[in-house]
Amino acid sequence: MTHATRMPQTAARSGSHQDGEALLALYHRTGDRRVRDRAIEHYAPLARRLAARYRSRESFEDLLQVASLGLVKAVDRYDPARGKRFTSFAVPTIAGELRRHFRATAWNLHVPRGVQENALTTRDAVNRLTHRLGRPPRVSELAEETGLDAETVTEALYAREVQATTSLDRPARAAEDGDATLGELIGAGDGGFELAEHHADLQPLLRALPARDRLVLFLRFARDMTQSEIAAQVGCSQMQVSRILRRTIAALADGAQAR
Repeated sequence: MTHATRMPQTAARSGSHQDGEALLALYHRTGDRRVRDRAIEHYAPLARRLAARYRSRESFEDLLQVASLGLVKAVDRYDPARGKRFTSFAVPTIAGELRRHFRATAWNLHVPRGVQENALTTRDAVNRLTHRLGRPPRVSELAEETGLDAETVTEALYAREVQATTSLDRPARAAEDGDATLGELIGAGDGGFELAEHHADLQPLLRALPARDRLVLFLRFARDMTQSEIAAQVGCSQMQVSRILRRTIAALADGAQAR
């Protein structure tokens, strides 16, 4: 009796994939929107499972909407004639939609896409190595794990710090501050007097820099151009622009302190 009752269940499970593939083949052959809706409903649990992987990052309902959009795109783009199983095509399509969502919404400050991707790669490596080593990993260990160079890893680690920002309108937590906001508790001074001194100190240091470094600084801080825009104008990569900015700013700071 037990064996007899198991057989139909097994058959139903094995037929589930075939049913979905048959719906997709029928939809792409006829273009019937009702068949399309049935196919999307059939594979909805797949979208739910993929969304659930990232539920610790934000609302599951929001993630499910993004994953469902990815499923719809997968159903529309899938070509049964290629002989590839739909799930093999749909999983990377839905996962890509989720990754695009995270890139678009998880960063409160503008960060180049390449740096965002390196930050996500580094974050995952930090989690793996921390679990494996029983301690936070060193930059050299992260570089070996990710295949990135140490400077790129360092940049990615700093980039993760700007994923979230705090509003200055948020109430302060200290009880003695009453209803004051964070912005109201930040003191402000007139830096006009020091500005003239800094300007005088920096002029000889700036003149000593290579011409390209001076141009990069000018475009970034005087023209307020992005690193990608600067790279296009100067004729180098965005990563080189980032390195020039870090190097020259550090050199100017050290030189100003020494004067």
